[in-house]
Amino acid sequence: MTPPQSDEIEISRQAQQLNRQLADVAPEVLDMLSPLGKRLYFPSGGILAQTAEAREHAHAANATIGIATEGDGPMYLPSLARHIEGIEPADAFNYAPPAGRPGLRARWREKLGAENPSLRGKAYGQPIVTSAITHGLMLCGDLFVGVGDRLLLPDKLWGNYRLTYEVRLGAKIVTFPFYAGNGFNTEGFRAALEENAVGREKLVVLLNFPNNPTGYVPTPAEGDAIVAALERVAAAGTKVVVFCDDAYFGLFYHLGGESMTESLFAKLANLHSNLLALKLDGATKELFVWGLRCGFVTVGPGSAASAEVVCDVLDAKLRGAIRSGISNVPMLSQSIVERALGAGTLDEERKQKHEVLRVRAEKVFEVAGAPRFAESWEVYPFNSGYFMLVKVRGVDAERVRKHLLEKHGVGLIATSATDLRVAFSCLEVDEVENLFETLHRAIQELV
Repeated sequence: MTPPQSDEIEISRQAQQLNRQLADVAPEVLDMLSPLGKRLYFPSGGILAQTAEAREHAHAANATIGIATEGDGPMYLPSLARHIEGIEPADAFNYAPPAGRPGLRARWREKLGAENPSLRGKAYGQPIVTSAITHGLMLCGDLFVGVGDRLLLPDKLWGNYRLTYEVRLGAKIVTFPFYAGNGFNTEGFRAALEENAVGREKLVVLLNFPNNPTGYVPTPAEGDAIVAALERVAAAGTKVVVFCDDAYFGLFYHLGGESMTESLFAKLANLHSNLLALKLDGATKELFVWGLRCGFVTVGPGSAASAEVVCDVLDAKLRGAIRSGISNVPMLSQSIVERALGAGTLDEERKQKHEVLRVRAEKVFEVAGAPRFAESWEVYPFNSGYFMLVKVRGVDAERVRKHLLEKHGVGLIATSATDLRVAFSCLEVDEVENLFETLHRAIQELV
């Protein structure tokens, strides 16, 4: 039996109500939604809503939510609880709300405002908690990416984007050259943006800074050029959805010159009614807690006038996507991150780790660009994050990777036929020079 097509699937009454709210105040945002995005809603009368109502009014007995309780809290096993020091069982073992702990959402929003001065006075949403950034990217895809939609990205990109948007959702990724000279290819971006907007009602753009795999963040002037190009296309009538993947946000080292220190999201929010920005970030890299899987999606509407309704509607649809997929993000991870954000020592601790990474990056910047290695590779510009790329000369990068691993015991990532990615985030400073000397030797052995 052939599965029903998206236009044959009935849209529920609750989804229709959300869509009507957008149609009334921001019809351009309604047009940005994918078929699934238009169908999504958070059940107003479902189990969670009824449980919330019972929690408030059921003074005699509450037999609603599907957990086991003892006394006033969740049932738990001491053999598990004893490994969680200082966190109450209710903050570790309970279900979390689909959008995340309210206190965590509020604290992350405060963090966004403090780190992105351009957000001052702008209207944007309360961050929604995701199971790290990959989950957030998937949720944004559910809402805004459908079969046949087009996504524009630089050609130096994280390969999982293809799995998320092309394989899962049936969209098409198109690219433009990341670099022009020693910086970001702003003219190439503008040209590709305008070319792909022709004849299309909607275009999705994904920008990842600091970039994986290049480790590059645009200069302030390059950032302004990116924003201007997006505004120009939106003003010309194309609906533009921008995913700002800020996974490595804050890890700025300013190698070779000053880079942006704000997210593009801060400049794109409230810029034009035809432009919707979504910020994807999280504790994963910013707080060095990769395994906690705690990320965020924040909505930046194009128009301040309709922002409240747009944020409320998209919040409900995102909660519906979370509820129907993973139900909620683990409570324990959220509790840990929320408490850390409230700790008075967090900023200083982050600065200390940032300094460790900065010193490593500076050493890589110094060594990798040494003239003695010029016959083996070209260094792509980098200034931030975890990574840097070299363009191998005279031999296939995958051959080099395998040879380097099998003969010399050194592991790197081949991201294309020419490029090797070095994660300096996991190199001690005294390992840097030997790594590049070994890489040089391996390339010369194959040339």
